[in-house]
Amino acid sequence: MADFNQKSTVNISCPLGLAPTLKEEIIALGFTPKEIRETGVEIEATLNDCISLNFWLRTAHRVHYLIDEKPIHKPDDLRNWVKRLPWEEWIPHEGYFSVTSRVDHHTIENDQFANLVVKDAVVDRIRYKKNVRPDSGSDLQKSVLFLFWNQDVARIFIDTSGESLSRRNYRTATAAAPMQESLAAAIVQSTNWKPGMHFINPMTGSGTLAIEAAFIALNKAPASVRNNFGFMHLVGYDDEIYQKVRDEAKKSALKEIDGKIIATDHDPQAVLSAQKNAKTAGVDHLIEFECCDISKTHIPDGDGVVVVNPPYGMRLGEDTDLRPLYKEIGDFMKSNCAGKTGYVFTANMALAKKIGLRAASRTQFFNTTLECRLLEFELYSGSKKD
Repeated sequence: MADFNQKSTVNISCPLGLAPTLKEEIIALGFTPKEIRETGVEIEATLNDCISLNFWLRTAHRVHYLIDEKPIHKPDDLRNWVKRLPWEEWIPHEGYFSVTSRVDHHTIENDQFANLVVKDAVVDRIRYKKNVRPDSGSDLQKSVLFLFWNQDVARIFIDTSGESLSRRNYRTATAAAPMQESLAAAIVQSTNWKPGMHFINPMTGSGTLAIEAAFIALNKAPASVRNNFGFMHLVGYDDEIYQKVRDEAKKSALKEIDGKIIATDHDPQAVLSAQKNAKTAGVDHLIEFECCDISKTHIPDGDGVVVVNPPYGMRLGEDTDLRPLYKEIGDFMKSNCAGKTGYVFTANMALAKKIGLRAASRTQFFNTTLECRLLEFELYSGSKKD
């Protein structure tokens, strides 16, 4: 049986560029980062700690708990090493598991081959110890193992998340090119918005930015709507501990918020999708949705931010001239949003010039493989000099 109180190295992965935000989240939860990389943060933690990490981290993708590491030179060494590990203490012998990996080794041309080596070794070990063969495949809804193997060393982890934590389970309807929830949370946290201020999100699309802002404003755990994690399928898992984490999170969440969250889009279908997602997330009562052009978006008095995620015009075969749209964004911010801070998230810096405003800052992000910038604009009445 796995010891859920045993500390080990825990590697928390995130999309490229989000590690600084993830580090701050981890510190806020009471953990000390040991190492920070471009796509993750390492800490020391128990499997029970991993339950809280999975439930509360907004910008993480997966929480990997280290089982063992060793210099491995060829696939036979990998097979023999994995076969010696006590998998019967981790994986239910009549259960199901899957294997994922990230491999950079000269003996491996295809990661799937490394996955197969690990899978066969685990099956052989459990069958030898328990005389039963567990099922395996690509489904990430049960026990999940993760192999990291570079030229120097191999590390084998329990993936305590299973599916990516970015899949919050509230996005049941999508508009065009939806943003990952983890990226949306990082963007919200990278603005100068704080709970109690207004959050205005024209061109809302699927509503992800507005929903993540509502979660943060409520102190609502990002995994509140999710009901399955990799740690639930390990031998020794205690559901009472998970339920305690859920109950404490529910008690710490607010019921109402100060400040308005406003989400608009000119596409009626996008607004319907955003409303449906917000309802699934349990925050539809906090977000004011409206179908309108960006120029008609209501801007309330008081402190707040205006965050826009326009199309980038970088899809293959896309020939729509987006220059007028970016100019319209700039005109809207100059004319309607005085006293607020404006933000535009885009991968197209040539189009960004058409906004016609000088950016106070340019924060780098990656939307999958696209290098993007979150441009910040200080919006004044008249000129800054005035």
